[in-house]
Amino acid sequence: MARLDETRPFIPVNIAVLTVSDTRTLDNDTSGATLVERVAKAGHHVAARVIEKDDAGLIEVLLRRWIADPEIDVVITTGGTGITGRDVTPEAFDRVLEKRIEGFGELFRMLSFQKIGTSTMQSRAIGGVAGGTYLFALPGSTGAVKDGWDDILVSQLDNRHRPCNLVELMPRLQEHLKSTV
Repeated sequence: MARLDETRPFIPVNIAVLTVSDTRTLDNDTSGATLVERVAKAGHHVAARVIEKDDAGLIEVLLRRWIADPEIDVVITTGGTGITGRDVTPEAFDRVLEKRIEGFGELFRMLSFQKIGTSTMQSRAIGGVAGGTYLFALPGSTGAVKDGWDDILVSQLDNRHRPCNLVELMPRLQEHLKSTV
């Protein structure tokens, strides 16, 4: 069963938070604020917080900038994962991801089903890796942000989490870029 190994050090990671919305501002972005609060409470660094419109091109540009930034280890987005015409966060992720973490979306929907039932089928939550940076897209509701962070990401972004976690894999995320002679 999963547990924290207190003999291992906690390693804070740098996390950028992106809210995807045509209508939210820093004053009324409750899901982004909730995520920022939880990231800091867990002991991680909030490296950036931005609100971007539901535009796949604009989201892609920002994601690529953050992926290229050595000071950002993880990007977590909230919003734009639904199925309406303006929901384009997964499409922007598809443009940048090198590898998908299929289990993230599957696990998110499994956990979400227990709380909201079949409505969870409308979520296109997605996770993956690009340029050595983890990327996770959560739905825009505050409840979904709490579920994604509290039930999945807080433990996977903790080096003490056993039997394994995403932090311990970070040094190996760019192995495919090393030349083989």
